[in-house]
Formats: sequence, structure tokens, C-alpha cells
Amino acid sequence: MIFKAVGEGRPYPEHGCTPSDWAEQAPRQIRLSDLVTTKRTLDLEALLDEQSTFYGDLFAHVVRWNGELYLEDGLHRALRAALQQRTSMHVRILNLDAVPAAQTGSSSGIPANADPLPRVGPPTRRPPVVSPR
Repeated sequence: MIFKAVGEGRPYPEHGCTPSDWAEQAPRQIRLSDLVTTKRTLDLEALLDEQSTFYGDLFAHVVRWNGELYLEDGLHRALRAALQQRTSMHVRILNLDAVPAAQTGSSSGIPANADPLPRVGPPTRRPPVVSPR
């Protein structure tokens, strides 16, 4: 299975993050198999469109809530990664587990980097550089 689960809707409270709030979250690599989707259907045109992120964020948006990672935005990117036989992708993670319940729902009440998450995905390894002789 590609994802941990396929959900319908967002089980977490409204967070009110703006695009600039999301941009403050540093991208990190996670495994697709750790994600729970928030959509059951996908627009095939969005999946096949190479310009789909032209006006948006290059990274998918994931919300951590009650220990689960919910794919809020970027389902087409995640499926494209799976079709390319990649098991992980770079995302921006908003950690609602680290935010007191009274702060969720306010437009800017979520700290930019509240309680950084531990590395969720496997470490990135680069092949050694071989210089020609």
C-alpha cells in the first residue's frame, strides 16, 4: 500500500495557516507509507499536469495531529512520487501536537517552528563523488 490510510476530510481542528505560515516550515523528507490522506479522490488532470505547482508551494503540506501525519495538500505530488517508484517525498509539516488547543483555529496563533519534529524519514544518502583521473 502506498499510504498508511486513505481518509475522508480533515480530522484535526482548523489551523488557519496562511501560505506565508507554511513557508516558514522547513521542508523535511518523510515516507509515503507514514501518511494518511485527507482526500479519497484525485483529479487526474492535476496528477498529469507538469505545471501543477507553478503558482503554489513546491512542497506538500502535512499536519501532525494526535501522532498521525495527514496529507492536507499535495496528494497529486505524493502519487506522482509513488508512480516514479519513490518511497518518500519532501513536505512541510505543521505540528499541531505541539500547539495548545486554545491556539488552534487562530489565524496566526501557531508558532512558526513549535517543537521541531524528529526526523521522520530515512536519512538522505548521496553517492560518493568520483573525480576523473
